[in-house]
Amino acid sequence: MSNEAYEAVIGLEVHTHLMTKSKLFCGCSTEFGRAPNENVCPVCMGMPGVLPVLNRRAVELAVRAGLAAHCEISPRSIFDRKSYFYPDLPKNYQISQYETPVCRGGYIEIQSGDGAPKKIRLVRIHIEEDAGKNIHEADASLVDFNRSCVPLIEIVSEPDIRSAAEASAYLHELRGILRYIEASDGRMEEGSFRCDVNVSVRKRGVSELGVKTEIKNLNSFRFVEKAIEYEVNRQIATLESGSRIAQETHLWDPVREETRPMRSKEFANDYRYFPEPDLPPLLIPPAMVEEIRRAMPELPSDRRARYIRDFGLSSYEAGVLTAERETADYFEGASVGLKNRRTAANWVMTEVLRIANETGQQISEALPSAREAGALLAMVEAQQISLNAAKTAFAAMIKSRKSAVETVAELGLAQVSDTVAIASACDKLLAAEPEKLAEYRAGRDKLFGFFVGQVMKAMGGKANPKVINEILKQKLAG
Repeated sequence: MSNEAYEAVIGLEVHTHLMTKSKLFCGCSTEFGRAPNENVCPVCMGMPGVLPVLNRRAVELAVRAGLAAHCEISPRSIFDRKSYFYPDLPKNYQISQYETPVCRGGYIEIQSGDGAPKKIRLVRIHIEEDAGKNIHEADASLVDFNRSCVPLIEIVSEPDIRSAAEASAYLHELRGILRYIEASDGRMEEGSFRCDVNVSVRKRGVSELGVKTEIKNLNSFRFVEKAIEYEVNRQIATLESGSRIAQETHLWDPVREETRPMRSKEFANDYRYFPEPDLPPLLIPPAMVEEIRRAMPELPSDRRARYIRDFGLSSYEAGVLTAERETADYFEGASVGLKNRRTAANWVMTEVLRIANETGQQISEALPSAREAGALLAMVEAQQISLNAAKTAFAAMIKSRKSAVETVAELGLAQVSDTVAIASACDKLLAAEPEKLAEYRAGRDKLFGFFVGQVMKAMGGKANPKVINEILKQKLAG
């Protein structure tokens, strides 16, 4: 039977670190990259007799994420103990939330395969502490507890996703939202944004869910897509052979590009959840929610819609410009005062993003300010400099950090629009090229570009192309 007879049913559980300076229940730093077991204390090491104290900032960021994802914010939620034994969990339980999460429901909207909008519903967003990190060496396994007790939110979707491409679109949109609202830095390479994938398959037209496999701790969009595609095909092949799917937890092997069983899948009662006795119920008053709502920035989906509606940009252009908040902020800063916002859009999508990618730096670190970029583009619009001259000036500004006006003057990049000087250059060229002039007037129109290029070369690349075109057309017609 063809794979087309089946459909995938996919739900995602995303764990993302919150951007707090201190941990969830103690004052230890959350800074990434410190020496092993440097950011630790008796609380995050689970020493006997210690008591957790909740980080208010983590709660505020969780509420902010919930509002951005259209969730209902619970006025009262409970922390629970999730009990399991693993070397990187020093207390032998994790403080999390189960039956009463801080955020319920909500959705993330993506573009489906046919381009239509699709809402991926959320079950919940809840707060929990992270575990430590096991480091496996040839003859030993070590544990670094720096990450232990770092604040997380877990964002759990309904099984509304039907393909690896939709899963990737969901993760990109979710990560973008979290970065826009500054709830998480979303750095997958540092483990601050990672994903568990629940995959099952069923015959098309059947409403009952199949047996699911969970794939743990995927930390790149490419791995998520490959793991889903592999697992969907594996499950279909298993069912077609007459075998059953086992409910298991799998790991993704990026070398072999396959999923491998790790253990049988746990159920909620395996974790022996019960209310955390050392923390009171979390009460979030409506006034606090409204204060957070008022401070929310414009979300990427709203910004995309505004760029299309107000600036006349295409869906693609708006998508590129809003993929990162810093890129969108730079575009808006550079486009202030320009007659055509697309001038700044094209500049950011080509020059700005190219340089940022080449240097590996943030835009704010690698480039002149958006205001100075806008000043440079305003000179292009006013035909004071050419686009190529603007690129030359921009490269110089990156090194010198001087203003656009100062750089253009120092480099002598101002565009010549003097009609007398340009007409003289045209006359000299036509006098020097009588054969080509005769060919052009005999019908070889393509030579026009040759004449324009030669005049531009004669004037050191500074002549206004528009004026050259106008004067040449008059003289070639004579």
